[in-house]
Amino acid sequence: MSPPLPTPRSPERRRVFNRPSWAEAQLVADALRTETIGGAILLFAAVLAIALVNSPAADAYTALRDTEVGVEWGHLRLSLGHWAADGLLAIFFFVAGLELKREFIVGELRNPAKAAVPVVAAVCGVITPALVFFAVVSAMGGDGEALRGWAIPTATDIAFALAVLAVIGSHLPSALRSFLLTLAVVDDLIAITIIAVFYTSELHVLPLLLAVLPLAAFAFLVQRRLGQWWLLVPLAALTWGFVHASGVHATVAGVLLGLVVPVKPRRQVPSLSTMSRDTDVAHRFEHRMRPLSAGVAVPVFAFFGSGVAIAGGGLAEAVTDPVAVGVVLGLVVGKLVGVLGSTWVMARFTNAELHDDLTWSDVAGLSVLTGVGFTVSLLVGELAFGVGSDREEHVKLGILLGSLVSALIAAAILRRRNAVYRRIEEREARDADEEGRAERHEERAGPGEASTG
Repeated sequence: MSPPLPTPRSPERRRVFNRPSWAEAQLVADALRTETIGGAILLFAAVLAIALVNSPAADAYTALRDTEVGVEWGHLRLSLGHWAADGLLAIFFFVAGLELKREFIVGELRNPAKAAVPVVAAVCGVITPALVFFAVVSAMGGDGEALRGWAIPTATDIAFALAVLAVIGSHLPSALRSFLLTLAVVDDLIAITIIAVFYTSELHVLPLLLAVLPLAAFAFLVQRRLGQWWLLVPLAALTWGFVHASGVHATVAGVLLGLVVPVKPRRQVPSLSTMSRDTDVAHRFEHRMRPLSAGVAVPVFAFFGSGVAIAGGGLAEAVTDPVAVGVVLGLVVGKLVGVLGSTWVMARFTNAELHDDLTWSDVAGLSVLTGVGFTVSLLVGELAFGVGSDREEHVKLGILLGSLVSALIAAAILRRRNAVYRRIEEREARDADEEGRAERHEERAGPGEASTG
């Protein structure tokens, strides 16, 4: 008699929001700790700036922001506000470049199957807010200049978003946090591309070509694991200076520097190397630079970038400006529809399904949370309409209002879900404790007593 034929297996389904690997979970935990603290500092800096602008100290704040320092060579005599936007934010984008390379080379995005959902969600989370912005501005009779702000509501502020998630979601599954970080990395890549392509008013080719020289030297040193700061910092500064002089936004230099840093250990390293063979250079740089980015660079930019007058009719003017309304609805509605809708479509029409631990309420809360836009949104607002213009002030209010509404809605959804997961964890802990007590009782009772019982 021939053996029975094996029953065919159903195709293996991919999990949406699956649990991250242990190494990825550790990176997420480290990022959460740093970005949560940075988010708190960022919030304090923004609130302080708004308070100063709406107080008798408003003139002093404006004078400080507009104070020019630097040298005339290469257009490097800038106001403190410009130094924060062009210089300090380069540190933020350097860390973003490190994260991008890590995710695509050794992280979750190296696997096309795992990367598909967060990448599609990030792309749709950029396109949909832009479409919402276009629709709102056009419906309200906005002019062509107003449409320059289409990219403002497309970015997610990872520091603020993670800070909100850490405060209200201590019991939420780690897969949600990992998905948010992965989505934010792709979001940053798209934002960088938008800034470089659409907000470069004039391009000077020679300085851009000269920037390749220090960038190549920087790449040569880090590839050979030569990490002396007195070699790398001047080369990074030269790269930044040439990119700034070229007309491309100087933060792009930070991304380029981050992308040339190696993320894989090497089999052999030169004898002069200051790092061991198994050193993860990108992780080492990220460990050192992330606190500086989250705790200093971004908060200082927020302090100089978020000062906006609310009193004296500023808020009333903003709510009638098509740009401000488009920004608010783009962040609140566009991000929700783009991220949640694309994730549902991927789960519905591809070989993917939601993880058993999660519900679509969790995904909805996370999708709303991506509408917390701040750092990159403020930067794009400055590039689109100019620092100090009336419309730029309206954009700031729109960003603040849209981010606040998104954070409150996300908090309401995720706080309820967090309570559910907390009860599940407590029940599992009680069950495990009872099982442990039963096992200890049987061990103390012995085989004879256990059998008679």
